[in-house]
Amino acid sequence: MSALQSAVSDVALEPSVEAEREILFRVINRVAIITLNRPAALNALSHAMIRELAVLVEHCRNDEGIVALVLKGAGNKGFCAGGDVREVHRLATNGDNRWLAFFVDEYRLDYALHTFSKPVVALVDGIAMGGGMGLGQAARLRIVTERSKIAMPETRIGFLPDVGATRFLSVMSAESELYVGLTGATLSGADALRLQLADLCVPAEWLASFEERLRRMSHEGDLISALRGVFEPPCNIVPHAALGPLTSLILRHFDRRSSLDRMMATLRHDLEREPPREVRQWLQSTYDSLAAHSPSMLYVTREALLRGRQMTLAECFRMELGIVKRAIEEGDFCEGVRAQLIDKDRKARWAPATLAEVRPERVRHFLASPWKRDAHPLADLGAE
Repeated sequence: MSALQSAVSDVALEPSVEAEREILFRVINRVAIITLNRPAALNALSHAMIRELAVLVEHCRNDEGIVALVLKGAGNKGFCAGGDVREVHRLATNGDNRWLAFFVDEYRLDYALHTFSKPVVALVDGIAMGGGMGLGQAARLRIVTERSKIAMPETRIGFLPDVGATRFLSVMSAESELYVGLTGATLSGADALRLQLADLCVPAEWLASFEERLRRMSHEGDLISALRGVFEPPCNIVPHAALGPLTSLILRHFDRRSSLDRMMATLRHDLEREPPREVRQWLQSTYDSLAAHSPSMLYVTREALLRGRQMTLAECFRMELGIVKRAIEEGDFCEGVRAQLIDKDRKARWAPATLAEVRPERVRHFLASPWKRDAHPLADLGAE
């Protein structure tokens, strides 16, 4: 039975069948609800899931009976922990280039959501990283909770913040963007709201009953306002944003005009001044993160994030896919996944091993497209 055949209005599948499917689909009051259903894997995306999501999104686009789309994750631990990088690693190390189709299809899915003609709501409750952020940030209404843990931690596996991060992180200041993108810092729901990566921060328990409110939603008037009313509680107290007090530190240490060497030097300098405990903890964890991540991808990520601030969404997608191809075929990705996720020895052998050894021409090479303009797999994006 296909996903479209199971799309019966307000009717769920039998529990035993639902448990087996990785994507669930239903319609309530003309609003489609798509659920990522791999809770044991924190709803991480397989290639098959990406393909099925693409079919469902297209179905929702063309079905005049559907006026909006809600994306959510099964369980209470994660919206989506990202893409299946273990499988990409397996294919890449075996010389199987089918991994490229995974990324091409993922980018096309994300672009379809970003340009969707009907409102998209993402319930970013729990963990949302990598590919999960690609889905969530494409939504018109991004809902986070006190359980949200949001990050783009790709530099720690020799990769870059992808799936549109060079575009969607640009809503914040350049300094905050560099901090989040280079360190892979985990953000709370309140932090995400403050940094404009979310539109509402609500109690997780409030989301548990959203379907009941959705059934009562009126279709008269503005649809976005009506949807917001479904997900926003009458009295909403947003938790404290932990990054708020650290703003001055982020502005100082992630100045867009500073080189990576300069960033590291100022972090070391301030650590040596014996700052207060909380400041010292932030300085040390930030320094340790940068020191442990791929030197090459730190340089490439910094440049890509700054370039993305001046580019369209389609241009960012094409730039990122080119970097993805370079990182997997010629860079640190396979070694990073081995060290962090396969062997888990946390001792990646980066090449080059230090920031000082990364040559400018290497950075330029990673940022240069591997394809001629018309041959790019995403060449048609933005042409409509």
